[in-house]
Amino acid sequence: MFQLVSILKGILEIVLFIMIGRGLLFVLAGRHREGNLVYKALGMVTEPINRLVRKLTPRFIVDAHVPFVTFFLLGALWFAALIGKLVLYRQLVAAATGG
Repeated sequence: MFQLVSILKGILEIVLFIMIGRGLLFVLAGRHREGNLVYKALGMVTEPINRLVRKLTPRFIVDAHVPFVTFFLLGALWFAALIGKLVLYRQLVAAATGG
């Protein structure tokens, strides 16, 4: 179970860093961002997640805000995975030391 939580946490970290990179390119590339190959490549990872979050969120959330909601949702999942990993690690250490 510890390994599964560690893998989940690692995947979430990768996706969050990809979202940060895409956000930076959004700002730096300006209106030419749609022609940027790296921006498109990062979008291949983030857009399916954004579409899923769009289906889960209520309609009053504007489509332009869905990436922010996705980022904070993934951040919350990452934090939950971090807490889970710490709890499982503590249990493993207690079992190994007999305490």
